[in-house]
Amino acid sequence: MASNLQMSPQVEQIHGEIRDNFRALANGFQKLDKIKDANRQSNQLEELTDKMRECKRLIKEFDREIKDEEGRNPPEVNKQLNDEKQSMIKELNSYVALRKTYMNTIGNKKLELFDNGAGVSVPTAEENVQLASEMSNQELINAGTKTMDETDQAIERSKQVVHQTIEVGTQTAATLKGQTEQMGRIVNELDSIQFSIKKASQLVKEIGRQVATDKCIMLFLFLIVCGVIAIIVVKIVHPNNKDIRDIPGLAPPVPTRRLLYARSGDHLD
Repeated sequence: MASNLQMSPQVEQIHGEIRDNFRALANGFQKLDKIKDANRQSNQLEELTDKMRECKRLIKEFDREIKDEEGRNPPEVNKQLNDEKQSMIKELNSYVALRKTYMNTIGNKKLELFDNGAGVSVPTAEENVQLASEMSNQELINAGTKTMDETDQAIERSKQVVHQTIEVGTQTAATLKGQTEQMGRIVNELDSIQFSIKKASQLVKEIGRQVATDKCIMLFLFLIVCGVIAIIVVKIVHPNNKDIRDIPGLAPPVPTRRLLYARSGDHLD
């Protein structure tokens, strides 16, 4: 199909480089089956990884070029070029899966996922600094022990954080309980004060009514006393005035006594 594609010289050059890399990948994986040493297998995988990284870059460049020429090509040519791109992506993904299988076989548990750009992802340089397959068994054991120690330390720190959180929660609950009880006492005291104020208001009103009643009684008694005194004074001043009645319990005024003189020579019987 590739020989029947209508491509510009630039696209055709990129396409040829991709196909050359695919042939190199196929030959490399065939050689990998004949290598028994783990270190040599790791080195061979590194070289194949570089080839896959180069294939990804070329596929991206191929995609950019066909998009730039999309307006100048017929629709059928554009469809063929896009189909060819998808075919190359699938072929690269097959090599990626094959690399993953070999990495598991030689004991490397660090897997790279090819999912960027044109549908695949190539391991970065930082991820390939040290392959697990290049480490000795003792180094692997030490690395695993170190990881386990770091995990235990992280767990202990998490336990401490949880313990501190529980203590803070307990203290907060105790503080809230004390504040709730204090607020309850304050409410009770306010109720008692309100009741006392209400009783005091009632007592003040009662005392006011009693004072008003006592004043009325005293005023009435004062008027009675004044009236009695006035009658007595009038009686004394005008004893023969019949219009003024005698005061009950008060003796009437003594009438003027006249001395009777007997004439000389008269005898009393």
